Amino acid sequence: MLGVIRHKTVRPTFSAFRHFSSSTKQMTVRDALNSALDEEMSADPKVFLMGEEVGEYQGAYKISKGLLEKYGPERVLDTPITEAGFTGIGVGAAYYGLKPVVEFMTFNFSMQAIDHIINSAAKSNYMSAGQISVPIVFRGPNGAAAGVGAQHSHCYASWYGSCPGLKVLAPYSSEDARGLLKAAIRDPDPVIFLENELLYGESFPVSAEVLDSSFCLPIGKAKIEREGKDVTITAFSKMVGYALKAAEILAKEGISAEVINLRSIRPLDRSTINASVRKTNRLVTVEEGFPQHGVGAEICTSVIEESFGYLDAPVERIAGADVPMPYAANLERLAVPQIEDIVRAAKRACHRSVPMAATA
Repeated sequence: MLGVIRHKTVRPTFSAFRHFSSSTKQMTVRDALNSALDEEMSADPKVFLMGEEVGEYQGAYKISKGLLEKYGPERVLDTPITEAGFTGIGVGAAYYGLKPVVEFMTFNFSMQAIDHIINSAAKSNYMSAGQISVPIVFRGPNGAAAGVGAQHSHCYASWYGSCPGLKVLAPYSSEDARGLLKAAIRDPDPVIFLENELLYGESFPVSAEVLDSSFCLPIGKAKIEREGKDVTITAFSKMVGYALKAAEILAKEGISAEVINLRSIRPLDRSTINASVRKTNRLVTVEEGFPQHGVGAEICTSVIEESFGYLDAPVERIAGADVPMPYAANLERLAVPQIEDIVRAAKRACHRSVPMAATA
């Protein structure tokens, strides 16, 4: 397999402007990820997939379905249950010029391999004065699922988002999943790709452009999912869907919410966020992770530094509870943000509800 690095393939890093049919079809996030992997492995022989149960079992969540049969065991590698071992092998392969896609069954297990991710992958380009590139993708489900307890429910967006040398992506829709995974695989630097288990089976409309094999989304660019004029709501991954549902409820009460799908945690699209806040004059950030040192805290700081004079209300942060994830379903629901939490925060920002203390 190592001999394939002699082949060179030049492809665009993002989709060019082309004319496509406006017709759309439905695609699940699972199929979007699978098709992106398939197309990138087909286009570039240096790309390979490795992880627990990615081959014979076709992936714990069936993301790699059909890839072993198509590409063989040299490019779809089942590994032992040893994240520290196979992650180190992946980083070494990237040093050599290959393009590994390392799957974690959950990003909670990436803690076993964090030395390889941070010290070996993220820092090598800088420490080698640009002589060593590490084109590797670490992907898998991140954050809360359902009933899996504290050790399988952690959101690592802010952890990895704080580390220079990494790029951190968090897709929401099928378009995000396809376009961002392709961008991650083509990128010369290590990329953390944070999926959500509960989104795998969700279907989203995709256009002919998205289905084209050349489609790719730019890293570091957010998407305005819904335009509005009264309050800005930022979110990523599963919380984008919650924010959009909250915006529908708010619209019935005369509040026009602008919803921003961050897509990229690092680099963060500060310009899009600040431009929106300067229009709406209000901000609500939403994330599943813990509130302290979170993604929302970084967004709030950016707005305070760059757009403080435009704010007409205090910024609102919606985040997970500052406790390890409970196992009991009723407590689990209280520990993660809900649609009604976003609605209340937006109404507070618009001075349309009673203070938080009165609703507790």
